[in-house]
Amino acid sequence: MKAHVSATALLISVAADSRAIAADLQQPFIVPEANPASTEGWAFAATPYFWGAGILGDVEQFGLPAVHLESDFGDVLKDLDFGFMAVGEARYDRFSIFGDIIYTKVSSGAATPLGVVAERVEATSETFAGLAAAGYAVFQDGRSNIDIVAGARVWLASTEISFSGGVLGRISGRDSATWVDAMAGFRGRYFLTDHFYLNAWGLVGAGQADLDWDLAAGVGYEFNDRISTVAGYRALGIDYNNDRFVFDVVQQGPILGLLGALLAIRRPIRFYTISTLEGFHVSC
Repeated sequence: MKAHVSATALLISVAADSRAIAADLQQPFIVPEANPASTEGWAFAATPYFWGAGILGDVEQFGLPAVHLESDFGDVLKDLDFGFMAVGEARYDRFSIFGDIIYTKVSSGAATPLGVVAERVEATSETFAGLAAAGYAVFQDGRSNIDIVAGARVWLASTEISFSGGVLGRISGRDSATWVDAMAGFRGRYFLTDHFYLNAWGLVGAGQADLDWDLAAGVGYEFNDRISTVAGYRALGIDYNNDRFVFDVVQQGPILGLLGALLAIRRPIRFYTISTLEGFHVSC
């Protein structure tokens, strides 16, 4: 009954002018950030990433006693079926809207000691966490900025157990829960030199869960106006307990990423009206 895993950050995007494509490097960490000093209009970024994390905590499902989890990334990776993580952002001047999605599917199985009740037990766990938030830059100086952010995170955790052989052969069951938590905190980027910069992220909240938190920090290096790299560490914790469904875990691990530039619309979008036949107009 192992929960989800994430691996190493890889963030790539492309920069453009409203009339022509032009490169403009950003230094995203966890969520890619548009550079407010370099754009006059909207800037956008969307990218997958990977995070190598172990897991520690307690899970209780199917009305059974809680199971204690304590696995490093190597242990979890052995049972990983599929994992997907992606972030995206739209920024205009000091304002931003961004999201973070994590989905993992982990399976494991084992033979029973005697094989009478069942010969084998298989367990599949799926976890989804989706964050949507908005931010405002309270500090902005060139390429450096600190944003205060607020939003909500949706969680879905489910486990399916199936038996094969023995008395319980072909019997299966599924237990799941979905909940939403309000989140608030900060994220920022600060350039120490023309090439080295610090990135950080901190969110905390609650709602249907007793506690929901997410912390990350890293150091990046900008090679040129298109490519940079970042190394850091992320830890995420959730404490949910409702109707004998418990999901109280902490996931943490290192991040290493190669970052590129992002897509930007440097001018505000304008709308024009073109006269055609008498009495008709086409807007674009």
